[in-house]
Amino acid sequence: MLPTIILVVLIFLAFVKLTNMISYGWLKNKIVSSNTWDLNICCGYTDGGGINADIVQHSEVPRFVRVDDIYSLPFASQQFDRVLCSHTIEHVDDPERFFDEMQRVGREVTLVLPPLWDLTAAFNILEHKHVFLTWRKKHNQLPRYVRLPFAGMVQKRWGQTIKA
Repeated sequence: MLPTIILVVLIFLAFVKLTNMISYGWLKNKIVSSNTWDLNICCGYTDGGGINADIVQHSEVPRFVRVDDIYSLPFASQQFDRVLCSHTIEHVDDPERFFDEMQRVGREVTLVLPPLWDLTAAFNILEHKHVFLTWRKKHNQLPRYVRLPFAGMVQKRWGQTIKA
């Protein structure tokens, strides 16, 4: 009985790791490299090809702009044709307000989100505040979302691993 349980657990862990590698590695890179993004908001380590903006400079990305307030971006209305926001909106307190601000500065906003099938990313209570109710990775509209259960309690106790 014990070897069967161990085998099932190992298969499940391998599945979880594989889905995360597909989602965060391959699919994210495919979406990011599919275009030259006029604005890559909350860029992290990724060069989107245009202006790369974030609340902190994680690495030496070209054309970097530091942003103090994601709800009041330092750009003109409709300044950009294509805006990319990859793996960020699930970290913020108010996703609708952030999405509205991205729509203010850009004509077309693309969100790259952790889909529900990527269990380790979608339900990461150490980093994320919301889970988006979607099976897809790429969105041009804000999908439905809910507050991630227990995330507030965990982050209040130990801090949010990645702060937005």
